Parts: sequence; C-alpha cells; structure tokens
Amino acid sequence: MAQLRQEVDPDEVGLDAKALARLDRHLAVQVDEGRLPGSLVAVARGGRVAHLTAYGRRDLAAGRPVEPDTLWRMYSMTKPVTTVAALTLVEEGRLSLDDPVDRHLPAFAEPRVYVGGSGSDLRTRPASGPLLIRHLMTHTAGLTFAFYHTHPVDARYREAGLDSSVKPGTDLAGTVDAYASLPLQFEPGTEWNYSVATNVLGRVLEVVSGQPLDTFLAERVFGPLGMTDAGFQVSAEQAPRLSELYGETNEGGIERIAGLPLHGRPRFLSGSGGMVASAHDIHRFSEMLRRRGELDGVRLLAPETVDLMTRNHLPDGADLRAFGSRPAHDEPGNEGVGFGLGVSVVVDPSRTKAPTGLGTYGWSGVATTTFWVDPSRDLSVQFYTQVRPKSSHTLYPDIKRLVHEAVLD
Repeated sequence: MAQLRQEVDPDEVGLDAKALARLDRHLAVQVDEGRLPGSLVAVARGGRVAHLTAYGRRDLAAGRPVEPDTLWRMYSMTKPVTTVAALTLVEEGRLSLDDPVDRHLPAFAEPRVYVGGSGSDLRTRPASGPLLIRHLMTHTAGLTFAFYHTHPVDARYREAGLDSSVKPGTDLAGTVDAYASLPLQFEPGTEWNYSVATNVLGRVLEVVSGQPLDTFLAERVFGPLGMTDAGFQVSAEQAPRLSELYGETNEGGIERIAGLPLHGRPRFLSGSGGMVASAHDIHRFSEMLRRRGELDGVRLLAPETVDLMTRNHLPDGADLRAFGSRPAHDEPGNEGVGFGLGVSVVVDPSRTKAPTGLGTYGWSGVATTTFWVDPSRDLSVQFYTQVRPKSSHTLYPDIKRLVHEAVLD
C-alpha cells in the first residue's frame, strides 16, 4: 500500500496557502451541514503535491475518518483508465482507432439506427457506416444509457434489462452482446451521447488481449504505474479503508445506499465504471498523463498518443452543449468543454462556468469524484467523496474556482 502525501509547501510551487484554506473551509461546511459524509482534496503543481486535506468520515455509522489512504469507488473515472489501456494496444498495432468494432465483436456487424416511433412502432434502418473503435472512446457511437428516459432507444435498453447497464446474470461478454442487439440513437460519428461505450471497449480489450479485463488493466496500467490499490475488488486487508456510499435524500441530507459489489471478484467487469482506487493511485495515473505518457522511467504511451487523447474529437470541433438535448449534456459546466479519447477537454475557457485553462482535461464519477490536469498551469487536482446526487450540483465549479484563486503565477 502506498499513500498520497503532501510533498512541498504551497508557496514553493506558486500556490497561495490562504486561498487553499478557503477551499478547505468550503468543503468542511458541506460536511458539517450534512451534505457530504467526508472528503479528500489534493492539489499538485509540477507533479508535487502541495495541498492535501482529508476531512469528515468515510463511514458515518462506524465513525471512521477519511484518510489519505481511503479507497473510493471511481465509477466513470474508470473510463480514462480503460481508454489508456486500449491505446497501449493501438501503439502495438494490435488495435486501430479506425478498426470497425465488428472486427473484434461480430455482434456489431450490422448496426441499425433509430429513425422514428417508439415501443413496438420503433423504426430503424441500417447504419450508413460501421461503429469504429474511436467512436467508443469518444462516445460518438450512438449507444446510450437506460436511465436517461428521454429517447425511445433508452426504453429499449430498459426492456432488455439494462437499467443498470448490466444484463442480469451475465458477464461483460453477455452484456455487450445485449447492447449490440439494440438500435443506435444516431449514425456513428455524427453526435455525442455519453453511454455504455466504454464497456464495449473493455470487451474489445478482452478479445484482443485474450485476458479478462481486470487482468489486462493490472498488467498494462495498474502495475507499471504503481497504482497499488487499484482494481475491481477489495481484499480483506483493504476492506476497512473502503468508503461507504451515500445518496442524497429529498430533504437535502444523505443516507447510506448500496454500492458496487467489491468484496470478491465481480462477474461483470465494467471498463466503464467498475474501478476502486485511492488518491495515490489516481495521482500516479494523472501524473503519467501530465508527463505525456511517462512516469518514473516507465513509458506507458508515446507523447503524441497522450496529445491525441487530450484533444477535442467531437464532430466539427463542437463542445458538449452542442448535443444538449440529452441528460448530462445540457449542463452549464459543459459550455466550452469538448471530449477527447476518454476524457473531457476544455476548448474555450471563456465559455466555461468556472476558471480553467485551455486544454484542461479529466473526468468525474457518479459518486462525486473528479480529477483534472491543467497543462497551462502545470496543475493537477483530485477531489473525492462518496455521494450519488439526485441531480447536478455546483460543487465542482466551486472547487475549480477556489483552486484557481490559489494560483499565484
């Protein structure tokens, strides 16, 4: 086990300690007023951790505090990790961004696209082109989530038993086959819709590598980067460090809810949202990206590959708000933000709702975890708690604003 630690004083790397104290006070209020059980925030500059604060509880009932080595359910922060693993295969020539998905997963050989109607009257037509690997990485494949409740194709996902993105009783292969049997919302490559695409990518990795996804990620990402706690399950030794998961109540408080089944190897290995990790692990991962593919003498990706990953790939260079008719798209925080390969990318800082630098990239998880790297300021930030909100909230913009205020140069 390795633990994240503060390495330098803030002023040594051009950060204002008083401003960072305001950040801590803001987060402490969220905990003290019962909106969060506890939290951890870490700010690094030039790769050195200059601010690290753990506050509140990881388990309210047991009274266990948040500590630097607390383990967190990463949910969608798994997606960038799965994408990086895929890019290692691209560099080896075993996979291409322009491979048709059906080359590796034949169930996707004849995709059909939604035309109109709903229910039994839903109409489709053959797609004009194939799904490509790059479409999976950029969420432009036409796939969706069952829980959106905004489109007739979403309803088809629910009818197929995919309410939680997993077909009951199946593994990753069986679930991905279920996705392949359903229509696409739009022609691949023409729009953006946050979706189950990274689960499909995870299955591609299994087929190409000949290994289960958890084994492949451990060999290609976790091990080489020294992400010592990262994985798809927690051991008996790790279990006491795992944060409990909470959900927002209608009254604005929180209550304990069921989380990912992490005690024992899960049958369904989700490349989209199955990872558990510590702040140390994600610091190692984000440092590799900040250093353009290398960390402590280990090169995971070529610099040009990381540059490609952290560049906007949306159709016509659009931002996420351009596809704002669907949930998770039409949020204020998506203005000026595009999407790369597995990460969001700031394309117009003047339009974002919180101060940020051009080219800033990262991603978040549904349990209110996030990381981002701001290359223009050589800044890396992580924030963790374990609360599934009922709707979007202003916590991330507040954190970004308060971190920005701490940057002195």
